[in-house]
Amino acid sequence: MYSSVYQINKGINQSIEFKGLKAQYIWYLGGGVVALMILFAILYIIGLPSLICIGLIAAAGAFLVLKIYKMSNKYGEYGMMKALAKKQIPKCIKVYSRSVFIKI
Repeated sequence: MYSSVYQINKGINQSIEFKGLKAQYIWYLGGGVVALMILFAILYIIGLPSLICIGLIAAAGAFLVLKIYKMSNKYGEYGMMKALAKKQIPKCIKVYSRSVFIKI
């Protein structure tokens, strides 16, 4: 009998990751790059010199990349959604009527 050799795929059911960016942060970076390209086109059409446009977009792009990598490392795949959900939970609930506690 011949024995079969199977390759094991160890990446099943894991979130997508690209160069250290996890899950939704890849989309955030892509959207930011598209927004920067549109901003560059607007600045160029307005009439700003191209070197100034490139400098502004390069600085904004560097800030965008650093910020998104920082968020990806800090929160991970689901951490930012959890943090935003936690902010929506009220700190306390005030009830000014007894009708909540009275059973009818």
